[in-house]
Amino acid sequence: QVQLVESGGGLVQAGGSLRLSCVPSDGSIDIYDMGWFRQAPGTDREFVASITWTSGNANYSESVKGRFTISRDNAKNTAYLQMNSLKVDDTAVYYCEAATRRGETLWGQRTQVTVSS
Repeated sequence: QVQLVESGGGLVQAGGSLRLSCVPSDGSIDIYDMGWFRQAPGTDREFVASITWTSGNANYSESVKGRFTISRDNAKNTAYLQMNSLKVDDTAVYYCEAATRRGETLWGQRTQVTVSS
């Protein structure tokens, strides 16, 4: 089964930056879009950002707009989430998610992002 491999989480001080990466374990899979969700303790999983694979159209939640940038490298079949001006409220487990053109939804193994004050 195809998996999404995530990397790039960690601990950073408020105001700092981190970059997350996500790549399918099967490079031949046909992706429609890819993005990230996050879940803080005691809260529901929430949408962060997504990008359409062909056009590159990006969408962001209001809470990260202007601070986070999602991009993709089609040649590497990899999506990136550049997170700048991080806030303590950005602390969460981040999940990469991909929708394939076959109608499947794939999830990454998750990565922890912790922002300290």
